[in-house]
Amino acid sequence: MTRAPEATGRRRVPKTAGHRLPRRLAAVVCGLLLGTTAACSAGEPTPTRLSVLASSDLADIRPLLGDLRRETGVELEMDYRGTVQANDALNPGYYRHDVAWLSSDRYLRLKLKASGFEGEQPLSTETMFSPVVIGLRRATAERLRRAAGTSRLSWADIADGAARGLVRFGMADPRTDGEGLAALVGVATAAAGTGGVLRLQDVSCDRLRGFFSGQTLTAPTSGELVEKFVAAQDGADGLIGHESALLSLNASGRLREPLEIVYPQDGIVMSDYPILLLNPDKRDAYDKVVSWLKSAPVQRRIMERTLRRPLDPEVPRDPRLNTPVGNALYFPDQKKVVDKLLDNYDAPGDGTPDHVLFVLDFSTSMKGPRIAALRAAFAGLGGADDSSTGKFVRFHRGEVATVIRFGGHVLGERSFTVGQDGSMNDLHAFVAGGGFDNSTAIWSALDHAYRRAAELVTDDPRRRVSIVLMTDGENNAGVDAGAFLRRRRPSSVHAYAIRFGDASLSELSRVATATGGRAVDATSRSSLLDAFKEIRGCR
Repeated sequence: MTRAPEATGRRRVPKTAGHRLPRRLAAVVCGLLLGTTAACSAGEPTPTRLSVLASSDLADIRPLLGDLRRETGVELEMDYRGTVQANDALNPGYYRHDVAWLSSDRYLRLKLKASGFEGEQPLSTETMFSPVVIGLRRATAERLRRAAGTSRLSWADIADGAARGLVRFGMADPRTDGEGLAALVGVATAAAGTGGVLRLQDVSCDRLRGFFSGQTLTAPTSGELVEKFVAAQDGADGLIGHESALLSLNASGRLREPLEIVYPQDGIVMSDYPILLLNPDKRDAYDKVVSWLKSAPVQRRIMERTLRRPLDPEVPRDPRLNTPVGNALYFPDQKKVVDKLLDNYDAPGDGTPDHVLFVLDFSTSMKGPRIAALRAAFAGLGGADDSSTGKFVRFHRGEVATVIRFGGHVLGERSFTVGQDGSMNDLHAFVAGGGFDNSTAIWSALDHAYRRAAELVTDDPRRRVSIVLMTDGENNAGVDAGAFLRRRRPSSVHAYAIRFGDASLSELSRVATATGGRAVDATSRSSLLDAFKEIRGCR
């Protein structure tokens, strides 16, 4: 991008009767001529200006910018935007700013890599640190610890608490805000349970529906979210955001009670606030700014002003910043992983409760150990599975589960809304009930489920509807697979099949794939519950 050359030299300040104006008056006249009183003072050179595209949460650094101008001769003209919006605005060859200063440039690096500009990553220097954590009311934190049976909470515990209605939280929209995106990545990585970089297959099924059932508050930016929380303090039990923002909120005296800062033990995402050089012609001014920001005295001033963690470990820490943050989670190394996470995200009020139809084989071959395994699987989805992955796939409040039991025909059908009094007990009782049949009409039962799904989609096209089919035998009644596939069905409703026993995996796979779903072989998993967990949240 071609830029006009930078003006050099000083603007002349007029004199009267051969003498200089008094210093204060000269500064005023100079400011009027240059259009800003901050740009000059008597006897001082015009500062070098850098236009800066900045994350909105860096607005708290504004009081230090005057010091920067006085001590380096560089003035920053800040253009604040949500971090994700700022990253989206950065395109090689079309940069409109001299510098970008973001809470994180990870998404930008992924974008450049995906578009073939990986080698054009701007010069980047980290300036400070702040982990993305969750602040909770003390009573809520204690309630979650009792429920989890642990003194150190994890993202999985928060997800479990949200699914059970034990916690309501606010989080900035990850589609526009860096803190929201970092939180989304952190929770999704914890949900995957791999301990590594989040992969596309880890988000092929949405494991975060239960977690986000607890989100009651959102905003385009973290700053706006804080204002919403302060204005309606009964609307949520806590906030997800940067440690610095939550500590600053506690110190502001604007809350009825301070929030307890929780550092999830299954990992956090750390923001490092890089400053990026977009206009190489401004390298000298950029270097001055970087050198100033990284100096120990300024690092201390940043910490005191914003409660972000300094780069230099030798800078004495504010006592509130001495808590270890634990393990840092990896950010995805593929843009399509982040895009998939964002596609799956629904802000509070954007969607309607999920509806899952479970089509369960109750032929006589399911009697004994197999029906016991099925009951155990539903108990696990109801909360009995206290593993970290189990907490992310349990039934969540507001979700509707319709159980269709079949043999040679539909034997029974009931719907249950999670969170209503007695709903889970009733669901388990229905699954545990008797009523087996000697025949197995797999595809007729699935066709019945699709007719129910079509009604649900017609009533509310926004509703997420999916079907889970579990069978242990071969189809010997009703329509065959070919006849089922020839019938029309809603394209948005996918079927996921679980083979448990002697059923034909190839036929189950053929039908499931045709609907946009897939088949899972429970006999190769350690339990039927693991098979249900693998497809939980898919749609």
